[in-house]
Amino acid sequence: MSIRVPQIDLSVVLKDPNPHIDLRTHTFEQSTQNFLKAITTWKNQSITKISERRKSQANEKKRLLDRIHTTESETNQCKLREIELVAELEREKEERQEIELSVASFNRQLALLKDKTSSIDSEIEQYRTITENLRRGMPSSHLAASKAERTPPEKNKERSILRKNASRVVPELKFCEQALAFSMEGIETDHLLMRFWNLDPSDPEREASIVVDVSSTNYRVLTSTPQLPSLSILVSTLNETTDIYLFIKQVREKYRELGPDI
Repeated sequence: MSIRVPQIDLSVVLKDPNPHIDLRTHTFEQSTQNFLKAITTWKNQSITKISERRKSQANEKKRLLDRIHTTESETNQCKLREIELVAELEREKEERQEIELSVASFNRQLALLKDKTSSIDSEIEQYRTITENLRRGMPSSHLAASKAERTPPEKNKERSILRKNASRVVPELKFCEQALAFSMEGIETDHLLMRFWNLDPSDPEREASIVVDVSSTNYRVLTSTPQLPSLSILVSTLNETTDIYLFIKQVREKYRELGPDI
């Protein structure tokens, strides 16, 4: 607010017995106070704004520092996890290689066993054919004469061949028995003892067994330990199909259903 200073006529002032010039100091003082008050208000507002900005910047700086620390911590954790994952991948890679080597070794052993089994099956089939031919193709008198004609050296030779074949297949036979948890052996003339184990997970060594009479084409089960309620049905199926492998599989399944009651 500007204050206009009036023009002063000195001649008029001097003619006054008490010369006096009105400088309007009150107005000037009031204007000065208003100016100072405005300056003070502006200063206080500026200080307040600066303080608020400084506080806001401090908070923002603290927030950024916290975020940096959190990010660094997460980064370090990720690095540690990455190291652990790399080590775990290496372990899995080594384990996979070991497993692949083991599988390859087992496959080779299995191929060898299959070859040996095929060879043995072929020999067994030959012996079966010879036996069937001897049983069906000759009268009993001819059979007796043929047996009588055999000399001890021939019998010893046959026994030697059978022992040799038996000794060769024993390791493979034991391996198959352990893998199948099953064994079969002759105990008397035309009697087969079949043993089953690994039937109850709580007691894998617990066994069950049956004795089968194979003296004729009409098979019979002489004994079973323990008793199997559905055994007669399985035997009837065996006599109808003559599938001994299916019979063994079905007997095993029925014993497994008994579980702890074996």
